[in-house]
Amino acid sequence: MVMPTTEAPQTLTTKLTQIEVDSVKCDCCGLTEECTPAYIDRIRARYNGKWICGLCAEAVKDEIVRCERPMISTEEALTQHINFCKKFNSAGPPPNPAVHLISAMRQILRRRSDSLRSLRSMPCSPTKGAAGRGMIDRSAKFSRSESCIPTLSLSLVDSSIDSIEEEEEGNK
Repeated sequence: MVMPTTEAPQTLTTKLTQIEVDSVKCDCCGLTEECTPAYIDRIRARYNGKWICGLCAEAVKDEIVRCERPMISTEEALTQHINFCKKFNSAGPPPNPAVHLISAMRQILRRRSDSLRSLRSMPCSPTKGAAGRGMIDRSAKFSRSESCIPTLSLSLVDSSIDSIEEEEEGNK
């Protein structure tokens, strides 16, 4: 039987601490991240030699999806996003950051809902007629379900209140 030595975990720990990490700055927004060189190379290969952070990568993907044209390339979407970031950063800091954040989130949500609306060609309505003529079937209605919260009888509630009041009077 071979006994495990304490050297194996120590060498594993030293190998884990020796992972090379580089700081890299996003070419779009300027965010600095620490990443491994292999990851940096993969991202640069994907985005034509430019380093972009994860948030900007998602924005580029979203730009491709919501573009009015049938299909734009990743390079075109990246160029549009870089131009947007430059325009945004050149405006300077907003006078009220909280209001600016709220309006930016509102704009993002509107864009998202517009892109979702355009993806659906037909509404997913259960009230459409079976023949698919676009006529609304008045007989198809949602039935009202019962509440998921059980109802309490008033006598039970009244007796509970009475017992609480009696306890309070007894404590005085």
